[in-house]
Amino acid sequence: MSDNVVHLYKDPQPAPEQDAPAPLTAVPDAPDTPVVPLWVRSGQAIKRLATDERTATACRFAVRHGLYAWGGTRIVARRAWDGRTAARYERMLRTAEAAGNYEAATEWEERGQRFRDARHRRRMDLLTAPIDAAKGAAAGAGMFAGGLLLLGIVLAVANEDFTEIATPTMAVVQLIQWLVLVVTVVWGPLVTIGPWAALIGLWAVGRHQQAAPQWALPANVRSGEGEPITPSIVVKALRDLGIAPLRNAIKEMGDAGASMLGPIRIAGCGVEVDVTLPSGVSTDQVQNRRRKLAENLSRHEHEVFITIPQAARTVRLWVADSGALDEPIGPSPLVTDETLTANYKTGRAPWGQDLRGDAAALSLYQRHLLITGLSNQGKTAALRALALWLALDRTVEFRIADLKGAGDWAMFLGLATVLIQGPTDEHVIEATEMLEGGVREMERRLQAPPGTEFPPLILLVDEAQVAFMCPLLDEDRKPYGGSKATSRYFMAARKIHNQGRAVNVLLMEGTQDPTDQNLPKLVREGAHTRASLALGTESQARMALGDKAVDGGAAPNLLRPGLDKGTVVVASDGIDIPAGQSSITVRTHYVDTEQATVIAERAKALRDGVTTLHTVTSDEARDPLADIASVVGDASRVLTKDVLQRLTALNEDAYGKWSFLDLKRVLEGTGAEPYKSDGRMVIGRDRIARALANRPDTDSASAAE
Repeated sequence: MSDNVVHLYKDPQPAPEQDAPAPLTAVPDAPDTPVVPLWVRSGQAIKRLATDERTATACRFAVRHGLYAWGGTRIVARRAWDGRTAARYERMLRTAEAAGNYEAATEWEERGQRFRDARHRRRMDLLTAPIDAAKGAAAGAGMFAGGLLLLGIVLAVANEDFTEIATPTMAVVQLIQWLVLVVTVVWGPLVTIGPWAALIGLWAVGRHQQAAPQWALPANVRSGEGEPITPSIVVKALRDLGIAPLRNAIKEMGDAGASMLGPIRIAGCGVEVDVTLPSGVSTDQVQNRRRKLAENLSRHEHEVFITIPQAARTVRLWVADSGALDEPIGPSPLVTDETLTANYKTGRAPWGQDLRGDAAALSLYQRHLLITGLSNQGKTAALRALALWLALDRTVEFRIADLKGAGDWAMFLGLATVLIQGPTDEHVIEATEMLEGGVREMERRLQAPPGTEFPPLILLVDEAQVAFMCPLLDEDRKPYGGSKATSRYFMAARKIHNQGRAVNVLLMEGTQDPTDQNLPKLVREGAHTRASLALGTESQARMALGDKAVDGGAAPNLLRPGLDKGTVVVASDGIDIPAGQSSITVRTHYVDTEQATVIAERAKALRDGVTTLHTVTSDEARDPLADIASVVGDASRVLTKDVLQRLTALNEDAYGKWSFLDLKRVLEGTGAEPYKSDGRMVIGRDRIARALANRPDTDSASAAE
């Protein structure tokens, strides 16, 4: 045996020399981490999976579409049952009885009985139907065979071939053979596809009717945002108002609660529907729950309006499309139509749009106007838009007192014969004297011969609450403000309200945040047109519009301050209001100051020129000829009656009692005497200027220049 050893594997090579290992650094012991059991981790994972939004969405999707088919089956079965039985008539009968409409209940009972009689006759006819069908089939078969034989004879004679007699019959036999073949081929797929097609049809019906639980519906449907108004939605909203008699009546009506509703009509940017309430439910109960009704209809409170039409026990609901009232309306025709003119007597001011989206135009003819609302809601802009339209009628004279003095009415410089701008007590004094001058002009007109026509005189006071709250006393210890019989401003307003419209002397007032102190009852009730922007309380709404309008559904206190700027609730016979309603809501066009200035310039171009005056209260000595020159202004000629009016506005004490004879006496011998132009007495600007220039008094001549 050999001593040699054979190594099957090589000896391992020695490891190469390596650097010495780095010294170890002490590391503090890590805290012990508890081991989470597997079942806890599994539960947490399942919880995360179950609560994940994607899981919830998938579950809702599956449940929703599964229940669409079931709901569609139920709806189709219900429709079939209603078509075959008198269930529909029974429901309508219960509905009419629950609503207290016994006449309708009697009619539905009669209709149901007629349906039963007709159904009984049909069922009796079925007893004899097999015999009649057999007789009819035999007769039809015989006639058909005879027809084929006759046709075959005709063919045989025509073709001189006896065998043609059987040709029509054989053609029919072959047709039947082909039909059997087609049915044999198609029958299998039809049997397979038919149930699925029926299921899809039932699913489509359920999907259209949203026949699934609320939680399973899509997010936009669950929220109701933008949801169209349907009879079922309206009935559900009324049922859930919290009015027990209404809820019980709807339950007794079954699915026919929609019979309370009239047709749902498209009305502008929303829909309108009349609801006849059941016996025991008053209209004010529904009105007082406007917010809840709006929420039940998936709308905001300002998007639902409740009014009272003429029909008894009926409320009219106007429901806006979601978000439609937050969209601005178009510009005013005063801005877009540069050729627009006005007619005080026959025209209407283009004020804005009603909730239907139709143009809302207001007649100002012989109607005193009051507009009120909270501060910074667009009151001045709404009032100014009416005045700007009137200014496009060159016959209208304006006397304006802006007791805010922020320049909102500055564009009427050169349009108004009097323009007072400022919030101080001195401005209130001037405004009061302006109204008292209007009273004197009214009294002068009232003493004119019957049938005399007078041009319109508009006395406009913005921020009138400043005048009513003024504490100053005059030299006779009479207050300028207040609501007593001694108040000068109050009494002037009352006198104009009492008799001014008959002679076209009208008062237009704008005031804010009305109370009994800053807007006395007798003044606010003297206005023919009353409009209100957003207010704080219902009591203020009653002050602004009156009890009748508020009881009829007017609710400016429910407008949103800041968001519904320029939206006014109007009670007036000068605007078209739907029959049975006492007010209308108008979204007014906004005309900014720059646009108003452009419109005012157009109005000035229609006139000969107006010198705007400010009331002078001092007792300084007057120069009649210079004053006449100042009131004539830039116009080439001015009617003598207009000169007298302007002189009165310039200084009531000096010229308030002047007549045509006084004017003629002053001008006599100056070369500027009144003369006729187009048949009317006028005073010429050039003649007055020459008379002033020829006077020896150089100071007066300089003043005229």
